[in-house]
Amino acid sequence: MPDQRPWIAVSCALVCCVLLSSFSSIARAGEARRPNVLLIITDDQGWGDFGFHGNPQLKTPHWDRLAAQSTELTRFHVCPVCSPTRASLLTGRYNYRTGAIDTFLGRSTMVTEEVTLAEMLAAAGYRTGIFGKWHLGDNYPSRPGDQGFAESLVHRGGGIGQASDPPGNSYFDPALLENGREVKSHGYCSDVFTDAAIRFISRKSSEPFFAYLAFNCPHTPLQVPEEYHRRYQGMGLDEDTAKLYGMVANIDDNLGRLFAKLQELKLDESTIVVFLTDNGPQSRRYNGVLKDLKGSVHDGGIRVPCLVRLPSQVAAGAKIDQVAAHIDLTPTLLEACGVARPANVALDGVSLWPLLLGKQTSLAERTLFFQWHRGDVPERGRACAARSSRYKLVQPAGREGLKPLQPAWALYDMIADPGEKQNLIDTHADVAATLKAAYERWFDDVSSTRGYPVPRIVVGTPHENPVTLTRQDWRGPRAGWANNSVGHWDIEAGAAGRYDVTVRFPAVPAESTVRLRLGKLDLAQTVSAAADRATFAALTLPAGTQQLEGSIERGGQASGVHYVDVLWRAPEPNAQ
Repeated sequence: MPDQRPWIAVSCALVCCVLLSSFSSIARAGEARRPNVLLIITDDQGWGDFGFHGNPQLKTPHWDRLAAQSTELTRFHVCPVCSPTRASLLTGRYNYRTGAIDTFLGRSTMVTEEVTLAEMLAAAGYRTGIFGKWHLGDNYPSRPGDQGFAESLVHRGGGIGQASDPPGNSYFDPALLENGREVKSHGYCSDVFTDAAIRFISRKSSEPFFAYLAFNCPHTPLQVPEEYHRRYQGMGLDEDTAKLYGMVANIDDNLGRLFAKLQELKLDESTIVVFLTDNGPQSRRYNGVLKDLKGSVHDGGIRVPCLVRLPSQVAAGAKIDQVAAHIDLTPTLLEACGVARPANVALDGVSLWPLLLGKQTSLAERTLFFQWHRGDVPERGRACAARSSRYKLVQPAGREGLKPLQPAWALYDMIADPGEKQNLIDTHADVAATLKAAYERWFDDVSSTRGYPVPRIVVGTPHENPVTLTRQDWRGPRAGWANNSVGHWDIEAGAAGRYDVTVRFPAVPAESTVRLRLGKLDLAQTVSAAADRATFAALTLPAGTQQLEGSIERGGQASGVHYVDVLWRAPEPNAQ
């Protein structure tokens, strides 16, 4: 496999040059200002978690008002889980092309060569900002600021309180990353992210803005302000659903503040508002007729609301029943903003803008594809679906790891049977065969883009120093988030030199051995009771790829460390 080093500044410069040259030929239509873009996404909120979709208990007045003012894409689909959806949303490409194939253990990182909607709009003169959940890479060169967002206030990894976070981080006053630097925020997380988005859109500028407001709620842990929790207690709901509905109600209130600010600033008429969620609900609750939950390729896992509002151009209250997906929003927004995609970027999605403007009533027949399962590399035919305008071929088995697969293919008429109850695979074998062949071609195509190389975290560059490695991105057969998990990190040293490596772990109850394996080095230190870290100083490392593993050994048992800080001290003298 050829050596690919995304840290090389020359490659970054080339990408920038290509983007700038691609947009240099785009003339602005007179002096007309391009529309602003406000893209809003929530986390683990299902199709049924809205008043406008008939939820009998949940009150969402601001979302309901947005739905009344918007055109809704009623058959809109995403991936079964979050990172893959976000990669497709921001690139217009299937996530299997992007490197973001799962949600953790190193496989939620999008490769830096992908060109995001933020990069494309920034090259056309847009101010860009992200507020909330990124989940496409915590380290250079895959952070929001490396991928087109000039301003960012985000949490790490897949969620606040997960393995990528500082110990004890909470939805209340969370530690976040502001433009790459850790800050301690004040308030509830959804309020904090909305405040940041409001500050961003309120800034006076001659440039239009692209604001990506990506709430981490109502993802677990179900931490919610008590006043919102109380709203749904005593309604016959289980405690988790009462908390979750409270989290949704809080977001709804925040959207009310955000939309009021747009109106106050007289920006509501010139701002495209897009709302969607990243996958189906994470728990059983009201979800209409849709089958199954988050993680599934049945529609309960992949069909979500999608609202688009632009007063005077996009019809209020209209509904479009054409089958569409996450990959379509980047080309749609590019066309809406009058921005051409770079010539070197191949998009999988199509623009829905003519549909939204009423200039077109249907799309050309096409098949959309969805697949997700645990594991290091995608496997053909595991937990996948192919969706045409009418039919859906589904093989839902095998999503939890690479155990021997026992496929269970089914075919549904999604017009007559949106709940996926009647399997037609025996009576419509020709339709199933056509969709199966299309899926096979798609899997070959997306897998050939760059394959599924080992993702590496870059150290030894001025772009990020020190680099903190977390269990979010470690790898190996025993990697996980349990106390006894052990994993390793695949790293790429950008420069030969001296490095300090500090491993951090929960305080040990007794004297223990801390072991560091890094490339050809195998080092150990003895630490006393109550120690929670050990530093291996002035290690000389060559440039290039190597594995790093830190563990605590006691009584013949080993467990992995929780964090590793890699500080590049200086280049090695006379290094080539």
